[in-house]
Amino acid sequence: MKTRDVRDLVRFDEHEARHEILYETGQLFSQVICLQQSQSLGPVGDPRADAVCLIMAGEVSVQVGIGRRRMKQWESVLVPGGQDLTLRNASAEPGVVLLVTAPPPGEMGNEDAAGGEGVAGDPAPGPTS
Repeated sequence: MKTRDVRDLVRFDEHEARHEILYETGQLFSQVICLQQSQSLGPVGDPRADAVCLIMAGEVSVQVGIGRRRMKQWESVLVPGGQDLTLRNASAEPGVVLLVTAPPPGEMGNEDAAGGEGVAGDPAPGPTS
């Protein structure tokens, strides 16, 4: 059995959002995203993968497609395949988000997935303003 303490992945960078892979398998991808004040990540998406975002700390503005909501600790949102996701810290306090995606971004299971960008985006996506 593989276990990890998520707190070990919570680190912040003053210049850009940080994200660390929690687990990655052939069926699942998860990462911890850490946002300082005014930092953002996205938009990212995958045409065939669904994702779940769980706000673990702070307040985060979450945009899925054209819908946007300010979310607090322990709230979650479903990101259906084909919808873009954008996260932005919505307070002076640091924000921490757990993002879980299935199937993993970049997994090529069918021809429809060709050319799609994964929910996790580039392995090191930078913030967007």
